[in-house]
Amino acid sequence: MTHTGMAADHAPLAAQGADDKKFGEESLAPQQVRIMDPWSYLFAWLGGCVSIGTFTVGSGLVGTLNLIQTVLAIAIGCTVIGVALMINGRAGHKYGIPFMVQARSAYGFSGTRLPALVRSVPAIVWYGFQSWIGAGALNLVAETMFGYSNIWVFFIGFQFLQIGLSVLGFHGIKWLENIGAVFIIGALVYMFFSVIGRYGDQISTNLIQAEGTWGAPFWGATMLFLGVYSTMMLNVSDYSRELQHRVGPGRQVAIYANSILPATLFMGLIGLMVSSATGEVDPIRVFASAVDNKILLVVTLLFIAFAQVTTNILNNVVPPAYAMMDVFKLPFKAAAVIVGLLAFATFPWLLVRDESAAGLGLFIQTYSAFLGPIFAILVVDYYVIRRQTLDLDKLYDAAGPYRGINPAAVIATAVGVVVALIFSGVSWYASLIPAGLSYYLLMQVLPSARRFRD
Repeated sequence: MTHTGMAADHAPLAAQGADDKKFGEESLAPQQVRIMDPWSYLFAWLGGCVSIGTFTVGSGLVGTLNLIQTVLAIAIGCTVIGVALMINGRAGHKYGIPFMVQARSAYGFSGTRLPALVRSVPAIVWYGFQSWIGAGALNLVAETMFGYSNIWVFFIGFQFLQIGLSVLGFHGIKWLENIGAVFIIGALVYMFFSVIGRYGDQISTNLIQAEGTWGAPFWGATMLFLGVYSTMMLNVSDYSRELQHRVGPGRQVAIYANSILPATLFMGLIGLMVSSATGEVDPIRVFASAVDNKILLVVTLLFIAFAQVTTNILNNVVPPAYAMMDVFKLPFKAAAVIVGLLAFATFPWLLVRDESAAGLGLFIQTYSAFLGPIFAILVVDYYVIRRQTLDLDKLYDAAGPYRGINPAAVIATAVGVVVALIFSGVSWYASLIPAGLSYYLLMQVLPSARRFRD
């Protein structure tokens, strides 16, 4: 297979110079303009990975792992994440194609709606959820400084601010994350040592001297931290297509691991340490309790709000926006605005309630069961079936051999999902081989899958 003879409607993009891509001009066509150098790419991932989910995972390990075991679990999880992101992002980096186009060779033009749904729905839900958390932090700042409190005003305003930033596309992401990375690193280090200074005795008793375990719960913990970013493993090509060609595979792994590790380590350990000392799991209350100075409290709360912006713009806007561009043929700016408005419809003010925890947990477990199988199928398709060579004409020809749905991918996904649900504690790991092997075998024997293979 070759990638020559690119469709005519993609030729103008291919002819653009290095500085021709404008703010908000995102396209599903093969990306020739690469705006991310290695440092910008590292800062983008660092800012995009300061997740409240990581804090919650850390809090959930109280009584299970000690401090050393938690650090190792995070390190192992982040290394696996780095390798997985490089592996699945190779197609996007090499050919400049986004996730929605990459998935066509495995799932078909219509079939890509399955991975798009699995990636987009959680993104929109977390968009709303994290926006509510950020608005809560801003509301507490206003209450602390001025005595004014109205969570709805801050939520609506905060959401529209993010919508405005999101329409700027990857140029906006680049500068937002580059500027924000310095503030984020400084704030994380400060909060980490504030927590140690305030709760040092309790941390020593409850974590450092605790026995913990090196058994199944330890390996399950590595998957929990990995699971926070497992959605990004699917659509990593959306980001890697922006990275300069000269950055090789080894350096990409280093970028991913070294950007995700600091954010995950600090957020996870802060959640673990404060929850073990106080029993508190609400992130805003946790951070507020660790700071006894009004100015520093305000800075800390602003960090929480800012971290929600950097995470949402990178992780929760781009995937569903690209999916809408593909399915509904919308321009990026319109798609980004719609994604932001849909986040209101997730009712995040209900999701944050204690009584919603069980339902939210079931939602996470359900969509997580699809992440490993889809990842495995994309990897097997690109590396084993295609031998790292794609025909771009076919990937952009809706009436070509990739039209419709590839039954091999759908059946293999179902096989992987069943295994993931059976072994829910290590669902991502457990589903990889069954889904990948099933896909490979079905591609050989199913007559209806032959046109996808040839």
